Parts: sequence; structure tokens; C-alpha cells
Amino acid sequence: MRRALAALGIGVGLLGSAVVSTPAQAASVVTAPLASDVSTAQQAAAFWLADGGANLRSATPYAVQTVVGAERSSTAVVPDGKPGLVGPSPDVLSKKTKTPTTSGKVFFVGADGQPHWCTGTAVQSPYRNVVATAGHCVYDIERTGSMLGKWVFVPGYSGAKTPEVLYVGKQAFAHYDFGVYGDYDRDVAFVNVYNGVVSSSSGVLTDSGRLGENVGGQGLAYNQPTASSVDVFGYPAGPNPDGTRPYTGQTLERSTGSTFAVRLLDLPADQPVGVDSPFTGEGSLGSSWLYRYSGDARIGYLAGVTISVSDTDGDNRYDTSVSPYFDGEVYGVYSEAAKLWTGSIV
Repeated sequence: MRRALAALGIGVGLLGSAVVSTPAQAASVVTAPLASDVSTAQQAAAFWLADGGANLRSATPYAVQTVVGAERSSTAVVPDGKPGLVGPSPDVLSKKTKTPTTSGKVFFVGADGQPHWCTGTAVQSPYRNVVATAGHCVYDIERTGSMLGKWVFVPGYSGAKTPEVLYVGKQAFAHYDFGVYGDYDRDVAFVNVYNGVVSSSSGVLTDSGRLGENVGGQGLAYNQPTASSVDVFGYPAGPNPDGTRPYTGQTLERSTGSTFAVRLLDLPADQPVGVDSPFTGEGSLGSSWLYRYSGDARIGYLAGVTISVSDTDGDNRYDTSVSPYFDGEVYGVYSEAAKLWTGSIV
């Protein structure tokens, strides 16, 4: 897709000068800082935790690129290699909840200067510090060369209350074709987060340990066949086209369906995939698609993230969530993110 976009003169340069290329052996990956030093990270944490989490409560679901025209495609999705799996680590809080605490909300400040959120998921990695979400819930597609500001992850989010633990994003990794050319086949990002922090009544931050040690991490699946069943977890909040609002965005929701190839009518993408899901778009961006999900253990393998939703049957209600196909290139982005150690901001 990158060469096709370049030939058409559509290279949009989402990141512009914000792109920092990774080493030559990972030429398809770009990375950019979110909070590259402790002081910046502390400021981000303070922004969200101040006044009892007032900015968290006032945040609204991100409404950028939530809906896309789509239709089922007869063209098969072509893997770029052999199927692969990265094993998950146990959800250590699973006995206390009915849904995976690896899922949560990512909060950030958008191009409008206001606080917003998408859905994110903790993913297994050697340093227990990786979060996956939609690429455009990290990279600001409304402002060339910009990242979404004050980016944090709150796992196990439930209700509009101050979180027990908050994790500040340090560095983001994406595929070159999304970061530079706006290829929505690559609209997925992996973010390294610092150790979690909690705030005392006096506003002093306390270190609460690494993300994966606190909530576990989902595995990763790539080059899997379509028609696989996946469980989708997210925080949908927006309305259907008919105005109905089946979700509040305050609790983690689940839907189950089989994946299939789709053709997008108004976004550049060669082989996106869809899944039958009633989730509305706002709030569900970044929702995890978990392959081989175990309801008992609350773990599975991340095989997609929602980048948009669609009403494919024209009944004015969304019926399909859309994701990039997770192939070996996605695994390559994850692999680079998995190498980065982060540490504490306290």
C-alpha cells in the first residue's frame, strides 16, 4: 500500500518531523515520544489525577474517524507468512472480575484541546509495559506531525471515578505506512507505559509497579485465517445512526463474532477485516479482538483492534467493527515496542 499511495501522490505524512525511525533491521517501524522524560510524565499524571480525577470524568469518547463505509468482500485476505502466536500472561485480577482487567481506557488531549478517550489493551511483553490501541488513538491524524497529548492508560476502568492506578505513555510504535502515508491497513499502535502511579490526598505520586505484573497481558496472534471467532472488548458510547444509544461507555462491553474480509469505501486500505459486532463507534476505537479467548482465565490473543465501525445492511444501526489484518508486519511493530524498558516516574 505504501508504494501505491506514493505513486498517487497521497503521502499524507501524519507524523512529519515527529517520526523517529527505528534501526535499519526494523525499517517498517516508526516511533515517536509521548512523555520522553520523567518530568513530562509526572505532569501528565497530575493532569488526570488532579481534583479527584476531574479531567477523567469530563473526558468524552474520541469521535475522529469512527464511522466508515464498508461492505463484505469476496477477495481473500492474504497472510504474509506463517501463522504465529505470542503467549499471554495471566490476568492476575481475573478472579475478582467477569471481564479482562487488561482492557481499559486510554485518555489523551485531542487537537481540540479537550480530554478524550479510546479503548486500549495490555499486551504481554518482556518488560510488562505494552498497551495496544488504534493508531489514530495515539497519532493525531488531525494535525500533521503531532501526537495526542498527555496520553495515559487506565486498565479495568469502570465508572466515572478516580482510577486506582494510572500508567503514563512513554513511547509509541507504529508501522511506517500508517505514520507516514496514512495507510489504514496499519492503523494500530503499541505504546510503552511507565510503571503505574497512584495519588495520595496530598497529590504525592506513589509507584504501583509494572502494568503486566498488576493486570497481566493478552497474547498476540498474527497471520491467522479469517472466519476465526473473536471476542471484542471495548467501551462503546456513541449513538447509532437512528439515534439510539445502547451503550454508556462506563463499563466494558463484550461481543462475539467471526471475522471476514471487507472493502472500505472511504479509507485507503488493501485488506482490512470486519467482525459482526453491534458496538457503536465513539468509545470503541481501539477495542481488542481476542482470538481463542478463555472466559475463565480472561485471556486470549490480540488479533485486531477496532479502527472504525460500519452499518453494512443499511438499517441505521452499526453491525460491523473494522480492524487492520494482523500480519507479520504488525508483529514486527509489536516486537520493536517489546524491546523498550520504561521504569518509574516517581
